[in-house]
Amino acid sequence: MIAYLIRRILYALPILIGVNLLTFTLFFVVNTPDDMARIQLGIKRVTPEAIERWKQQHGYDKPLLFNAGAEGAKKLSDTIFFEKSASMFVLDFGYSDDGRSISREISTRMWPSLVIALPAFFIGLMVSITFALLITLFRATALDATAVAICVVLMSISMLFYIIAGQFVASKLWHWVPISGYAGGLDGIKFVLLPVLIGVVGGIGASSRWYRTIFLEEIGRDYVRTARAKGLSELRVLFRHVLKNAMIPILTGVVVVIPLLFMGSLLTESFFGIPGLGSYTIDAIQAQDFGVVRAMVFLGSVLYIVGLILTDISYTVVDPRVRLQ
Repeated sequence: MIAYLIRRILYALPILIGVNLLTFTLFFVVNTPDDMARIQLGIKRVTPEAIERWKQQHGYDKPLLFNAGAEGAKKLSDTIFFEKSASMFVLDFGYSDDGRSISREISTRMWPSLVIALPAFFIGLMVSITFALLITLFRATALDATAVAICVVLMSISMLFYIIAGQFVASKLWHWVPISGYAGGLDGIKFVLLPVLIGVVGGIGASSRWYRTIFLEEIGRDYVRTARAKGLSELRVLFRHVLKNAMIPILTGVVVVIPLLFMGSLLTESFFGIPGLGSYTIDAIQAQDFGVVRAMVFLGSVLYIVGLILTDISYTVVDPRVRLQ
């Protein structure tokens, strides 16, 4: 197990370097440091002196990838890429263009994101699996066909529609919850109810249909016929045997997503005014803040790799036959 984890971490390093380099290249293909200075200064006619001064203040006055004027190792280290990217491997994300610490912003904003994402994820997971098991119980009936049709309709509707419709009906029409905003503590419950509900409803269609497919595949196995032959009820067969043996494919999709919940939801946080990492990323993209965008892309890559490793480890928990070498 330890050797496996070490190998996966070593495999992840070149992937992270590649993601970092690709993000850096794409960003500077669109905007040069001079363009970034003009955007941040917010002046139509900016003097060359003002541009150079902004670049020096923010560390963009050096070559991008290779410093031909430097000597030895400084040809690579005395560059924008090395100074802005190397520190991220120790989770030091530096500062945004407005001078704020990116690491501090992430540590502050991750909690609103988790308050929305975690309940929506776990409640949605339980509802989807239960719904899929019930559909499987009534398979090949009119109820099954109707449920599948409902799932297709739900998964075909954009999340944007759920957000706008939910705000209009629950907030503007019925005045049950605030239309947007966020507060800490118990006062924040009224602000998170609607985003969590929309997150659950928006994911039921696709998740339930996928779980139904998994359960239908398991329902035809030999162990299911054996369990029925022993006189077990259909509900007991589904919830005790089928669900247990379907955990590996379910974990494949579930465990990978858990670390990414940290990143928040771009649409939900933006429309509901939640100061999480999703809205932080959107604001950085609109402001052309390279430091924040680069940090969020890198952090997302790290969390995704962690999710893949956790998925492999979880296999050994639900299936003792699986051993990591």
